[in-house]
Amino acid sequence: SAQIADLQQKLLDADNSDRAKQRWDNIATILEAKCALKYLLGELVSSKVQESKLESSLQQKKASCSDIQKMLIEEQNHAAEMEAEFQNQLLLREQQHQEKVKHVTEPGS
Repeated sequence: SAQIADLQQKLLDADNSDRAKQRWDNIATILEAKCALKYLLGELVSSKVQESKLESSLQQKKASCSDIQKMLIEEQNHAAEMEAEFQNQLLLREQQHQEKVKHVTEPGS
């Protein structure tokens, strides 16, 4: 059933493509040529407008991505700083603990 529907759609698409080609092949008068040219210019303008909108959207997304990347790098740097501080605190606590143990276990304390 799905294959039949797919084949039917392909036939319709091919038929529409052939009809469009025949329309262009059958232009015989200046008036028809002017109408076709007017249509094509309208399509060109629409395409250019759409291209411009897409390009603008792409530039905005690139800028947004760049901002997010900068924020990510800042967060990674901050996390690295916090990790280094944590390691320093841990080392300090370990040293303090070792000194306490040393004082407790030393004879004559």
